[in-house]
Amino acid sequence: MWFAATRMNDPSGGQYQAGERSRRYGIREGAFQAIMQGGGENYLSAFALLLHASALQIGLLSALPQLVGTWAQLLSVKALNRFQHRKTLILTGAAGQAASWLPLLALPVLFPEQGPWLLIACAVAYFAMGHFAVPAWNSLITDLVDPNTRGTYFARRAKLMTVASFSALCGAGLVLHWAETWMAPWAGFAVIFLGAAAARGVSTRYLARMDESAAPVTREAEFRLWDFLRHAQSENFKRFLLFSGLMHVCVLIAGPYFVIYMLRDLHFSYLQYAAWLAAQVLGQFMTLKPWGRLGDRYGYKKVLVITGLMVPFLPMLYLLSANFYFLIAVNFLGGVSWAGFSLGLQNYVFDAVRAEDRAKGVAVWNTINAMGWFAGAMLGGWLATVTPAEIVLPGVELRLVSNLPLVFFISGLLRLVVSLSLLRTFNEARTVEPISHRKLFSELPLVKPLTDVLIGR
Repeated sequence: MWFAATRMNDPSGGQYQAGERSRRYGIREGAFQAIMQGGGENYLSAFALLLHASALQIGLLSALPQLVGTWAQLLSVKALNRFQHRKTLILTGAAGQAASWLPLLALPVLFPEQGPWLLIACAVAYFAMGHFAVPAWNSLITDLVDPNTRGTYFARRAKLMTVASFSALCGAGLVLHWAETWMAPWAGFAVIFLGAAAARGVSTRYLARMDESAAPVTREAEFRLWDFLRHAQSENFKRFLLFSGLMHVCVLIAGPYFVIYMLRDLHFSYLQYAAWLAAQVLGQFMTLKPWGRLGDRYGYKKVLVITGLMVPFLPMLYLLSANFYFLIAVNFLGGVSWAGFSLGLQNYVFDAVRAEDRAKGVAVWNTINAMGWFAGAMLGGWLATVTPAEIVLPGVELRLVSNLPLVFFISGLLRLVVSLSLLRTFNEARTVEPISHRKLFSELPLVKPLTDVLIGR
């Protein structure tokens, strides 16, 4: 293996140490990127509501930037085939994303009548620049990290990102709360968006310090989409793509509209909204490392099976109560589930495709997800206009605060159908340690600490 051979054939340790530094920089870069996401991206929809955006515009703000972003990824893969300096592609995307915050904030303020549409256009540019960096970043970092510890490394990175995102999210929520108290919400958004731009600037600086020569260069094969999808060895990966794409359709039926439900229908303050968001981040923080260990040892297909049967029930719970503390608890469970599901999806892609196809595999996966994202958001926007706000059955009459909890319930029901029908169609992508269902349950995050206490470990 290259990682072991490097230490044996590099007596001075220079190349190995350069790789270690680059891996550390990769983690630090992720922390500042997470500050941008937690303190900036998480409040884009809230900013849109301040601009009096409609449900359709909220859906487009969520879906269109992701769709265009994946086209930028495909363009980046093409560039990666012809231009082997991966850092240049990464830095172009990261620096462009940092700069995008300025027009995103300024243009809607300068032209408020077209504010929501200008915000959507700037968000498209912002996400396109971010996505442009992704294939080269994935290619570089997976070459830098030993495959046997990849899940642990990414779980560690994701955990630090979660802490940073959580801190930034809470801090931004407090800023918006104070700005709302002073009747100047615009000022609050200006502070958090400029802070997000500065954080991405620091992230870009760490990316620039990574040593590309410390990793073996995996030369990407020429990218021909249909040849890649028709490849005999990709049948398992294609079935995985179908599952991932359809699950994104189902998830995004609900995803963009939680902010409308919280801020418009339930009249939550920005501070309450931040607390609801923070509950999910806390759930992710507490369970990312255990999910990573579980996937490294027993396989990410098992992680997907477990979490793929958890995430359908989360949006259904919004039918039960609109109590603030109940919704906090539901979103905490959402963080636990989505930590494993997201980690499982990402690492399954890394396991399922050859090293020379990895950037293509990630780009195709993100493209499928974005198409599902767009379709789901648009379908959810339509359902929000036709779904009733009450359920009337013989002997039962349920009147809701709004019709959105029913949209959330439909989303959960469709997620369950996708999981039950498609999880069985693809297999584990690498050889892993076998485990019984009973033992697997006892190893789950939050379950294992409890069982260890009960049996006195």
